[in-house]
Amino acid sequence: MISEDLWWDVPHSFSHAYEVTYDPSLVDDPTRLHAIGKDAKALVVRNRTRVDGNLLTQFPELKVVGRLGVGLDNIDLPACQARDVRVVAARGCNAISVAEYVIACLFHHARFLHTSDIAVRGGVWNRAEATGFELFGKTLGLVGVGDIGQRVATRAKALGLHVIAYDPFVLPTSALAQDVGVELVDLETLLRQSHYVSVHVPLTPATRYILGPTQLVLMRDDAVLINTSRGGTVDEGALAEVLVRSPYRSAYLDVREAEPPDADDPLVRLPNVIVTPHVAGITKESSQRVAEFVLKQVDTVLQGFTAQGMVM
Repeated sequence: MISEDLWWDVPHSFSHAYEVTYDPSLVDDPTRLHAIGKDAKALVVRNRTRVDGNLLTQFPELKVVGRLGVGLDNIDLPACQARDVRVVAARGCNAISVAEYVIACLFHHARFLHTSDIAVRGGVWNRAEATGFELFGKTLGLVGVGDIGQRVATRAKALGLHVIAYDPFVLPTSALAQDVGVELVDLETLLRQSHYVSVHVPLTPATRYILGPTQLVLMRDDAVLINTSRGGTVDEGALAEVLVRSPYRSAYLDVREAEPPDADDPLVRLPNVIVTPHVAGITKESSQRVAEFVLKQVDTVLQGFTAQGMVM
């Protein structure tokens, strides 16, 4: 059963081998999802289907959950483990797309592309106000240097940015910094020095609000925050206050605590905020890689073998 969009066709080899229920509307109708899940041996989800104890009770035959992405905050891993349900995720499959999105944010901010376009369409031809700045020599701070963070670092260094990083799961003495070519620093140093701060940590109890009010006020007065990880890693209320007080700071938010955000959400009303609908990791290429990888690993588990990308 596939309860959310693949954004790609179900491979013929998979649909021929199994009876497949592919209905992206199921994510918004949990009653119907639970009602038809009693015979499902596999469930494939993105980030909106809640795989918890209640769902698992309705899926007595379930053997494996396939996650079309990386984050696991919608999947109750202890509950799956208690039921001996395997979980596989598409680790690495969308890393290129996320890294390119971050680089796109850097260029978009540095060259005033959006505001310049609006001005010219409105009859204003002001080259002075449209003058941006170079990325070369600026400092990019990465909060998290996993697969995506490393890919961002490689691309940013090629543009001449100085890259520093903080990772709560990596020791300062780790050889990772040398391997990737970044300087590991503490979080306070990163926030004080970085022109751009890009978040790349999973949402766990240890990383929830890793950027809270105490941390956000440490950023440079002209700093740009980019979040493509999870909304809960940044305290959005504190971020809104910081951006109102410091209009030269700005933020690019692809992920939110509530998705979609509430109608009265203060962040979407700020002129120094760019918001996108959780699409950093979604491109035509990554969607194909993710779908093919996850479905292949689900098949591997159902055949009784150990899959790649196995979380548990």
